[in-house]
Amino acid sequence: MKLIFLGPPGAGKGTQAQKLMTELNIPQISTGDILRKAIREETPTGLVAKGYIDRGELVPDEVVIAIVRDRLQEKDCENGYILDGFPRTVPQAEVLDTIVSIDAVVDFELPNEEIINRLSGRRVCPKCNSTYHVSRLESEDCPACGEKVIQRKDDMPETVLNRLQVYEKQTAPLIAYYKEKGALRVVDCLGLTVEDVYAEVKKVLGI
Repeated sequence: MKLIFLGPPGAGKGTQAQKLMTELNIPQISTGDILRKAIREETPTGLVAKGYIDRGELVPDEVVIAIVRDRLQEKDCENGYILDGFPRTVPQAEVLDTIVSIDAVVDFELPNEEIINRLSGRRVCPKCNSTYHVSRLESEDCPACGEKVIQRKDDMPETVLNRLQVYEKQTAPLIAYYKEKGALRVVDCLGLTVEDVYAEVKKVLGI
């Protein structure tokens, strides 16, 4: 099954993708993770992308498309995958249509005020990449490995607000794009637990 997960930053796309990939035994392809790896390794692509990400802006299409195209050709994608964070714009979606045929697009809906609360309180472990919310942390140490957790620059309140504005302007039109194609499935995440959202995802996908 070839899927796209859409929705604003902080809506829970990554968490749901992790759960579904385990059940279906298909990879989650997160452009954010790919780009962060490139940044850590200071590759040419990573250095270019870093400036955009730090400002809460989108990485240029040609950079992201090249990364995704290469990733989809790897062996673990033969039986399907979940695209998380791509496409982000209609032009990216149009290019993707020339590369693969997508089975369904899941749109995770969540109000902006809830997103800001979620992301500004998010902390990430730089060692094991575990993610937590400050409301559930007893200290600044990662419960999984003991490393001190950090707040990513793109999770700071002012950057989150800019990310939401960018999403509304450039990414939200994808909803109309995929709705017109008949591929869109909507999940309202407000007030639901992670497990409740996952049940809704499976329901809209007919799994």
